[in-house]
Amino acid sequence: MKDGTMMQGHDMSSMNHGDSAVGQPGDAAKVTRTIELVMDDTMRFSPSQFNVKPGETVRFFMKNNGKIPHEMVIGSVAELKEHAAMMQKMPGMKHAEPNMITVNPGQKGGLVWQFPQAGTVDFACLLPGHMEAGMIGKVKVG
Repeated sequence: MKDGTMMQGHDMSSMNHGDSAVGQPGDAAKVTRTIELVMDDTMRFSPSQFNVKPGETVRFFMKNNGKIPHEMVIGSVAELKEHAAMMQKMPGMKHAEPNMITVNPGQKGGLVWQFPQAGTVDFACLLPGHMEAGMIGKVKVG
């Protein structure tokens, strides 16, 4: 934009979407099961922990029962904290990445993810203040 209103760009390249420990976007045709999650204004995911098998492709089906938007972002704790800090600096920022979904109040949404290897994968709501208030969860792959 030449009028000087351009905001600082949002570089998500540090969040590895390749075949990493956190996994990668999954093929909807290979989904083996659906995990339903509820988000709400108590700043919690319900359930906040669940188990998957290595190599499993899961569809997360999220419902926002709150009165404000929430999101689910999959990544390592370090990636999530880095992204949350960026969101604090640019709270109006809109983004769309394969490892995240934003769900508006009263709405539903889905995300397909494959977990290729054993370990723990984290997820959180990175809207300003939400992760800090406890809106985090874990996927145990094993």
